[in-house]
Amino acid sequence: MSKQSSQLFISYDPNQLNLLPPSLDSLISSDHPVRLVSEVIDQLDLSEVIGQYKGGGRPSYHPRMLLKVIVYGYLRNIYSSRKLETAIHEHIHFMWLAGGNRPDHHSINRFRSERLKGVLKSVFSQIVLLFHEAGHLDIKLLYTDGTKLEANANRYTFVWGKRIKNSRARISTQLEELWDYAQEVAKEELMDTQPCDFERLDPKAVAHTIAQIDQALKKAPEADKKKVQKARYAANNWPQKLKQYEDQVAIMGDRNSYSKTDTDATFMRMKEDHMKNGQLKPGYNLQASTNNQYVVNYSLHPNPTDTLTLIPHLEQYQALYDQHPDHVVADSGYGSEENYQYLADQQINALVKYNTFHTETTPRFKKKHPFHPNSLHYHQEEDYYVCPMGQKMTKIGTSKRKTASGYQQTYTRYQAQNCQGCPLRSRCHKSKENRIISISHKLNQFKAQARQKLNSPEGIEQRKRRNVEVEAAFGILKQNHHFRRLLLRGNQKVEVEVGLHAIAHNCRKLAAHRSQKMPNQTLFPWKENKKVA
Repeated sequence: MSKQSSQLFISYDPNQLNLLPPSLDSLISSDHPVRLVSEVIDQLDLSEVIGQYKGGGRPSYHPRMLLKVIVYGYLRNIYSSRKLETAIHEHIHFMWLAGGNRPDHHSINRFRSERLKGVLKSVFSQIVLLFHEAGHLDIKLLYTDGTKLEANANRYTFVWGKRIKNSRARISTQLEELWDYAQEVAKEELMDTQPCDFERLDPKAVAHTIAQIDQALKKAPEADKKKVQKARYAANNWPQKLKQYEDQVAIMGDRNSYSKTDTDATFMRMKEDHMKNGQLKPGYNLQASTNNQYVVNYSLHPNPTDTLTLIPHLEQYQALYDQHPDHVVADSGYGSEENYQYLADQQINALVKYNTFHTETTPRFKKKHPFHPNSLHYHQEEDYYVCPMGQKMTKIGTSKRKTASGYQQTYTRYQAQNCQGCPLRSRCHKSKENRIISISHKLNQFKAQARQKLNSPEGIEQRKRRNVEVEAAFGILKQNHHFRRLLLRGNQKVEVEVGLHAIAHNCRKLAAHRSQKMPNQTLFPWKENKKVA
């Protein structure tokens, strides 16, 4: 006789019927992040988004529902519109957010790419202000840094400004040579005609000049036929090439390169280098300001370096929040005279390092770099420098320099009296004349102020905190959520994509904070939890 089985199992019947179907709301826990996303977006005024719809025709899916679905998708690392469509059909949380609607991937992508252009930053700033009012972050203290994002573009479809310049110069030289040769062949026919401006190279003028040359070369000797044929073939392509170069220069603007598959992307060096050879890749320079690791402001720039990005980044902050921050903490990539002047003019307390801050603060700096201008003694009252041999370097004049952004700097020039026979000359400078140094006293004054602030107890504390502020947010986005390469193309669409990542990052962080420290608490008790049209 067999022993009676002692195993017990929960009843399983996939075909069972319920008297009433279960509510999706009852299947989602009260502290789930999807509820936070819904609650946050319910507080927003989406009138600007709604204004993107023309009205009439077939009813559209509600923008609040689509925004919730997309933001929650980004929070869950689902960025593809097709995958979001699948999730709405299969995933309980997406079904709950969609409220029974089933938008296809075309509707989702159209909303993201078209309806959110130019208005998502208003949505983003509303969310930041909600978090600020709830005490989760402080918008008056910013930690700023930048990172590169690879564009959704072919890595080898580059257009270089220098190459266009060289090609135009080559065409100008060859055209001038061809004109001179044509004059030799048919001097009488071309005597009263004027060639085009070989420097300006207007495509229409070039085409007219080539027609004149072509007519004149009909009298060329038989021995030069091959030369004439080759020159004629090249010349016939020049007007089209020059028109192409004009169009490319118009697209490029002030940049030095762009990608043909995403014309707003600029070629930059990036840390993520699959070839391990430091090659340039099309991308965008993302600037972000955080507080308590929440993203408070973001902006995109075509500049590979950070120096020229701080002012437009802070001006965008002012446009979003109608005020300037009280404090800005940034690394040495932003330490320029122009940036220091702007921060001083806006009365922003700046803790911004300059490029030689760490080396100058070391005791070995003056011993290791005794001939560096910053190591020389300056006598402020009589306005002269002293070289390492104790010789006076007197003022000989001033000069003006303009930065890439148009900011004008004033440099004072000082020259040594007699460098001949000096035993340190070979180490001091390479000039055949007496050594001349150029000093920006305004920049040195800003550096002295920055050095004093950065070495204060508050400055040291803020410098330590900056390392775990913006860098942590970038690390979470890039490493944990694989946001290294963009999905969309064009500056406006890329701004939408970055903004959605920033909103999802902030919601994700607040959801983690609530589950750990404030479970089952209302996030915004002073707000009425109702939708705004």
